[in-house]
Amino acid sequence: MSEQTIDAQTVAATRSPWPVFAVCATAFFIIMFDLAVVNVAFPDILSDFGVSRADGSWIVTLYNILFGSLLVVAGKTADSVGRRRIFQIGVATFGLGAALAAFAPTLAVLLAGRAVQGVGAAFMSPAALGLLVAAFPLERRTQTMALWGAVGALGVSSGPSIGAAIIEVTNWRAAFWVPVALCAALLTTSGRVLSESPTSSSRHRPDFFGAGVVTTGLAALVLGVSRSGVWGWSHPATLLSIAVGVVAIVVFVSRQRVHPEPIVDLTLFRSRSFSIASFSGFVFFGGYAAYNLNNVLFLRQAWSYTVLEAGLIALIGPVTVAALSPLGGRLAARVGFRLPAIAGVLTVSVGTAAMAISFDETRNPGLFMALVVVVGIGIAGFNAANAGASVAELPPERLSIGGAVSNALRQVGAAFGVALLVAVVGTPDNIVELVDSHSNGYLLVSIVMLTAALLNGWQTGRRRSAD
Repeated sequence: MSEQTIDAQTVAATRSPWPVFAVCATAFFIIMFDLAVVNVAFPDILSDFGVSRADGSWIVTLYNILFGSLLVVAGKTADSVGRRRIFQIGVATFGLGAALAAFAPTLAVLLAGRAVQGVGAAFMSPAALGLLVAAFPLERRTQTMALWGAVGALGVSSGPSIGAAIIEVTNWRAAFWVPVALCAALLTTSGRVLSESPTSSSRHRPDFFGAGVVTTGLAALVLGVSRSGVWGWSHPATLLSIAVGVVAIVVFVSRQRVHPEPIVDLTLFRSRSFSIASFSGFVFFGGYAAYNLNNVLFLRQAWSYTVLEAGLIALIGPVTVAALSPLGGRLAARVGFRLPAIAGVLTVSVGTAAMAISFDETRNPGLFMALVVVVGIGIAGFNAANAGASVAELPPERLSIGGAVSNALRQVGAAFGVALLVAVVGTPDNIVELVDSHSNGYLLVSIVMLTAALLNGWQTGRRRSAD
């Protein structure tokens, strides 16, 4: 370990980590809030610009492609040249993109703003995670990650409700001004609160070609999967995008095995804790994304609630996750990651299976909220254990890239989940078929969560508090 690393750790140990948590968690909140609020603003944007749902879906797709595909490169860059520097660049870029979207006179300009936001989020997220985890001692990583997850849940929960309220009072453009204000506050405070991380001293040039390959591969995968609902799974564009993505990732992994300065050091996956957390996160977040979308569509279409009413009814779920995540973190720290992760996804599976068989065309908000709470309890348990497991065994110099790899897998998983849900729900012709289609959506989520439970059977079960 270099003197620079030791000095940085000594300084960090003498400072309170909570200001660092506040800055980094606010960045995560912005990203999650923006994802949720755009879904609420989507119908008004389509109406304002007079565009079809297929054309307007690029508002979400373009952001997801750039966010998901650049995460790995951004994580490596943050670990190599300094996390605070990359964090501030990411925050400024995200805020610029939000301002561009807020002012957009046409759909093309709005899409440009969303693209800039996607790039900013990709650089902001892994740098924030690396700064946050490095600020806390090893034995508190699991609890810290649980709190991080709780902040993300607050972002998800506040996006639909706050966004709907803002849009009703003003218009959809105001929803983009919230991230602009928060990014400005982060840029003002981050220079005083955050300490720069040690930079890489490698004598070898980074694998720039590999960076391009993995970015292209992830972008192609996300593009093909996320657009499959518009193009169709058998459409040549869908098949070609997925094929390019798979081939590119295979080429990338092969290069990383032999390159002296790889973008992703594959020895990361020698950690069972990291590997299982990453791949089970891929499966879980596929189910989680499908679950969230199915909830919104069911409340809006089957039960005909307004966007504000649907947001308030569904609010209880993310609030439950936010409230219970710290408890989940303490439990995982005491008993290990395996049991909380398995219990969490099984609870989600049972809850969504109950939703599949309990609802019909008659509104029943009380039962809906009760089952959403059950699912929220399971999500809180899994998130805390999974987030802690993903960073528990990573060395300090790999925190950003490790978090980026896990997050990239989650983003691709979420794209798959949404695409599968769209295929399962289909285009029902009447209210009975509509309810049945969403019941099938909940069953899909239940089955996906059972798969995540099986994966977590290989997760480490030892206690982490003794580390």
